[in-house]
Amino acid sequence: MHTAHSTQLLWLRNDLRTQDNTALNAALQAGPTIAIVLISPLQWQTHHDAACKVDFWLRNLAELQQRLSTLNVPLVIRSSELWQKAPAIIAKVCQKFNIQAVHVNTEYGFNEAHRDQSVSTTLANQNVLFHSHLDQLLFKPGSILTQNGTYFKVFSQFKKACYKSLYDHLPACLDTPHPQSPLTINNDVIPQHIDGFTAVDAGLQALWPAGETVALQRLAAFNNNAITDYAKQRDFPALHSTSQLSPYLVSGTLSIRQCLHAALAINQGEFESGQSGVITWINELLWREFYHHVLVGYPKVSCSRAFKAQTEAIPWRDAPADLLAWQQGQTGFPIIDAAMRQLLATGWMHNRLRMIVAMFLTKNLLIDWRKGERFFMQHLIDGNLAANNGGWQWSASSGTDAAPYFRIFNPISQSKRFDPNGDFIRHWLPELKHLSAKAIHYPQLENISLASTISYPKPIVDLSTSRARAIDVFKSLPPILTE
Repeated sequence: MHTAHSTQLLWLRNDLRTQDNTALNAALQAGPTIAIVLISPLQWQTHHDAACKVDFWLRNLAELQQRLSTLNVPLVIRSSELWQKAPAIIAKVCQKFNIQAVHVNTEYGFNEAHRDQSVSTTLANQNVLFHSHLDQLLFKPGSILTQNGTYFKVFSQFKKACYKSLYDHLPACLDTPHPQSPLTINNDVIPQHIDGFTAVDAGLQALWPAGETVALQRLAAFNNNAITDYAKQRDFPALHSTSQLSPYLVSGTLSIRQCLHAALAINQGEFESGQSGVITWINELLWREFYHHVLVGYPKVSCSRAFKAQTEAIPWRDAPADLLAWQQGQTGFPIIDAAMRQLLATGWMHNRLRMIVAMFLTKNLLIDWRKGERFFMQHLIDGNLAANNGGWQWSASSGTDAAPYFRIFNPISQSKRFDPNGDFIRHWLPELKHLSAKAIHYPQLENISLASTISYPKPIVDLSTSRARAIDVFKSLPPILTE
């Protein structure tokens, strides 16, 4: 029998599900539980969160509130414009409801860690416990280290260490907890829109239905249909060959453990052998894990700093017109422009295309990767600091285990290889849909009369000279400094 003094507060952030939610299970096991969320628009803007990401979070929160109601867990909502106000707000809620302990699922990043530490310190002064649970990742950062006791910088080595740990201990999925006895606390009303963020198009919303039921249905559909051919087809953006589960992982409507167990179930429990599609997809989950560990192990990447210190000396071009052309999908390179228009219309971009457009911006245009990273965050429904920063620094050759600076994707050859018939380009660039499969990748090369392509722009840069410029810049950097 729980006393009134053992009431628990579950502080939800990006973990909007009832199944396999570590903090939710821990809280309900410890005593009567109340859930809380903080609406933090200024903080989200500081982090450049996209309007579609905030909208998706709110829609998932509405779905979660209904599921929490079936567990008799009330949801209270507070406004905390910036996270620095969170300690006082959480403390006040703890006083009001006579809370004994607060439960959270650990989040990663400099600001997130500082916020949670501040809340924990404030609550300790009120004799309220603060429990932070491993949930977003398979392994606690600091538990997968090199033989020298440092965080890994090379993915292949990190992956081997992960495999060993998974063979020793596979993290289990938690069942949805049983309902608790009803509490006499009413649910707060979830806002449908947050001031400071533009309204989201209904068409974009329809692409990303909210809720953990949808997330699990999409996971099952991917495993039933696409995962077998994932290794062969994942690089072709015109095919529906990727999981598109990243928004659900970022909002926490789906857990990393649910994804891993679903994949292993198809592959007889194997990580390294069996179906190549499953192995490749598990590797993608481990890349996500790797970038989160890098974020914790090397905090400067959380603060807009290059992982490779010597790349801070790159004389990035100040080229606002080129940057704008890239942002708007008006570069004159069809695969780049189609990819950017996909991002603007859907809040998402195919992973192969993320690499192509990032390398084009940082190498061919020699524009600072931070400007691209920020623009992606401002538009991605799956915007995540660790993955987005990791991907951008990989493309810019400034990060951990990054592409060698002289390996620069040629957008035309990438287009021919991964969109051979131009199907993806035609979908997003209807002004080019009449061109042949040969001409569509680079109309100017084929001396096509551009009068028939309406107003499709000329290329904003010469690929060969811009490639040579980038290589010269990287060659002239100072020697590698000790990290």
